[in-house]
Amino acid sequence: MSTTAELLKGAAELFPDEVVTQAHVRHFDLPRTGSGSGSAAGGRFALITLDNGLDHTKPTTFGPASLANLDAAIDQVEREAADGEIVGVGITGKPFIFAVGADLKGVELLKEREHALAIGRGGHEVFKRLSKLAVPTFAYYNGAAMGGGVEVGLHCTYRTVSAALPAFSLPEVFLGLVPGWGGCTLLPNLIGADKAVTVIIENSLNQNKQLKGKQVHELGIADALFEGADFLEQSLAWTAAVLKGEIEVERPVIDRGEAWDQAVARGRFIADSKVHGAAPAAYRALDIVAAAKSGDLQQGYDAEDQALADLIMSGELRAGIYAFNLVQKRGKRPAGAPDKNLARPVTKVGVVGAGLMASQLALLFLRRLEVPVVLTDIDQERVDKGVGYVHAEIDKLLGKGRINQDKANRLRALVTGVLDKAEGFADADFVIEAVFEEMSVKQKVFAEVEAVAPAHAILATNTSSLSVTEMASKLKHPERVVGFHFFNPVAILPLLEIVRGERTDDASLATAFAVARKLKKTAVLVKDAPAFVVNRILTRFMGEIQNVIDEGTPVEVAERAVQPLGLPMSPLVLLELVGPAIGLHVSETLNQAFPDRFKVSPNLKAVVEAGKRGFYVYDSGKPELDPEVAALLKQGDTVLTEEQVRARVLDAVAQEIGLLLAEGVVAEAQDIDLCLITGAGWPFHLGGITPYLDREGVSERVNGKRFLDAGVASVPA
Repeated sequence: MSTTAELLKGAAELFPDEVVTQAHVRHFDLPRTGSGSGSAAGGRFALITLDNGLDHTKPTTFGPASLANLDAAIDQVEREAADGEIVGVGITGKPFIFAVGADLKGVELLKEREHALAIGRGGHEVFKRLSKLAVPTFAYYNGAAMGGGVEVGLHCTYRTVSAALPAFSLPEVFLGLVPGWGGCTLLPNLIGADKAVTVIIENSLNQNKQLKGKQVHELGIADALFEGADFLEQSLAWTAAVLKGEIEVERPVIDRGEAWDQAVARGRFIADSKVHGAAPAAYRALDIVAAAKSGDLQQGYDAEDQALADLIMSGELRAGIYAFNLVQKRGKRPAGAPDKNLARPVTKVGVVGAGLMASQLALLFLRRLEVPVVLTDIDQERVDKGVGYVHAEIDKLLGKGRINQDKANRLRALVTGVLDKAEGFADADFVIEAVFEEMSVKQKVFAEVEAVAPAHAILATNTSSLSVTEMASKLKHPERVVGFHFFNPVAILPLLEIVRGERTDDASLATAFAVARKLKKTAVLVKDAPAFVVNRILTRFMGEIQNVIDEGTPVEVAERAVQPLGLPMSPLVLLELVGPAIGLHVSETLNQAFPDRFKVSPNLKAVVEAGKRGFYVYDSGKPELDPEVAALLKQGDTVLTEEQVRARVLDAVAQEIGLLLAEGVVAEAQDIDLCLITGAGWPFHLGGITPYLDREGVSERVNGKRFLDAGVASVPA
């Protein structure tokens, strides 16, 4: 079998552009412990610092050359420990960053399973040396730690964590991998299976939820918690006390009985509810956690290697990395956005409407821009209700400790409500409407705002499906109207579709993108086309489900048909969240534009007219078809199988995406995927949707070609 050095050398040749992390070793005497004449010298200590030579905006990662550098540093301290020259070894990171795991850019390049296996084995062979040194080892989690960064510390004897640490996680399952350098094996053996399942499965599948330093300590992952200002000094003093026996680290006895099995079962339940068996990573991770109950670490490491190799060569992982890159890179540099220097400052925001959506928008602008925000509506009662909602939300933030009293007072003072648009908007730089989704209503509102707002003010519409060009067509200055389409719930879903009307100018568009950036939203430029991107694709997707139900397929069969996609919720539960009336309205809008592809379901119309809020009741705690809805349904006699429904739905979606791209609604297929991930919560393991359609052969069947080139979101040929 190859040596670690040979494994890493071979892997490094496959990844010539790695940003290499150095592992600097320095020595010093630990602080004296105790006090007075009895105090004892702490002894000579070796500290390894992981540093890629770049600032904190370029986090430290582990590619093959980086692992080789750490291996060489361990060679040195191993000799020193064996010769009695040092009493312990520590490992820490550069300012603000400990290490954030494997370098995913290298993983994308791998074409063969044996190379993937080498990456897994290489990491294990280097990291586990830390647990075999002749002296105790200490990990000092000084800053962000994820994936392999967390795992290198798990191989140490002891760990400390900074209270200022902002992000700590094992995100691999979220991306389509398993924690493969010891995480699945060591973590349950350290803190117990249930807590490990929370970190490895639950947090990861909950949109990659991060832990703070205090939580890392409370979970028992770290043995001590110190403030960020003098974290390393405090950690070294603690280290000296541990080595002298003055502090004894006690760890709980791990329950290896029924509790372990229950924890794994809980993990499987979470995985089923999130990905419905459609992505393998969570299940592979749980298999390794289940086997770790025996305490046989090497068996666990071997299982991690095999799982890593299998998953690295899978389409799901490549789609996961593609999705990660879309959100982290493309999402921050929107395709087609004008020069940001054209953007005008926004010092006051107006919101037309004071209903729930308008109030959510007011709160978001207030929190992110911290400028005056004024709401208007047709009567004082509505205005007061809107302002009251914002105040109540500020009070909740205060109650949770998210803001202090001074900030709460300041935010409350910045939000006001008036009936007179002239009074409210005379000095506003950005006015957004969130009124009833009807063209004549929106045109009237914009005419009123244009008459009183300054000449430079941006007029934004939160329309979900109407033409921005038509909305602006009767104004004196249509060039300053822009679509600014948020997704509900506004505080949670990151997507903002920015719509360029036919006459929208670059300065208005640049200002819209600048505001989106301050709102911390993922902005995607879309052409002014019916229902834009997300609503058009979702309406086609859900419309096809509705069509097969109308034709005679049972509701439960139609719903189950798309479970293999692992979507966050079933189509009819999503319809309930959106609201059947809104779903019907969007389908009617699209039916007018594209009657051959978008039908208006008579059954959906009947559900809306009956005032039903959805197809289901939840009397038993889970969704069951509402008997009143069942009585309304008029179905034909064409009954399809789940496979037939799924094929029909995917064909429809592939066709619609092909048409969107042909019409130039967005720049590339990547923007479609970015929209579905950030605006509709479609899974990372699908890469949004186009990698899945390519992988399943649907794209070529429907459109005669793939959406993405081979090797993009797939294993390179």
